[in-house]
Amino acid sequence: MSGTLYAGSTRSQESVPGRTTRHSFSFGPHYAPTNLGFGPLVCHNDDVLDPAPAIVAGYSEHPHTELEIVTWVLEGALVHTDSTGASHVVEAGRAQVLSAGTGIRHSEVADPASGRCRFVQAWLLPSAPGAEPSYVLGEAPPPRSHLVEVAGGSGLPIGTTGARLLVARLSPGSSVVLPDDPRQHVFAATGAVAVGDVALGAGDALRITDEPGRSVTATEATELLVWTFADPAG
Repeated sequence: MSGTLYAGSTRSQESVPGRTTRHSFSFGPHYAPTNLGFGPLVCHNDDVLDPAPAIVAGYSEHPHTELEIVTWVLEGALVHTDSTGASHVVEAGRAQVLSAGTGIRHSEVADPASGRCRFVQAWLLPSAPGAEPSYVLGEAPPPRSHLVEVAGGSGLPIGTTGARLLVARLSPGSSVVLPDDPRQHVFAATGAVAVGDVALGAGDALRITDEPGRSVTATEATELLVWTFADPAG
């Protein structure tokens, strides 16, 4: 199989009061010239926010330009506010897409009423820079034992052509077949899976190129996140 395993234990980590972030790619001071991205995917962060008295857990208002920012909430709820006027509480099992375009400001903090929050956020390069900023929030799909498009494809629109985020919730022993896209980022957010003879534990990722249709089998109850890209050159 043409794929590379990236163990969660090898990720760079940032911890501040109320927040722990694990980075899959080169990020900020954690510069890694051989790990700048995977096709158009340039960030895949795993954040845990833990609100406490006198602590606003998360990210205060800050700017972005020319990024497609896709968030999937795994646990708790995330409060999103941005300069388009959007303000939402994003519960576990929902996706949001923020297209930064020519420039946007936003904040993301844990909802104190929901307690601990965990979310995975991906940044992608847009196919056509210069778009107007926009925001869209998805509905929570019912739990599925097969891959469901939550962003890109039939899911929320993304300004990166050919990019899709698919999610499945697998019980032990159940399997899914990965799509035919030539570039895929497979992430075990929880639980554990086997992709052929490669084992992924919680927080591990497998980056696959030119090996479509691989089978993924859960060895524990697992929430699986799969990014696929139609263009192998990215």
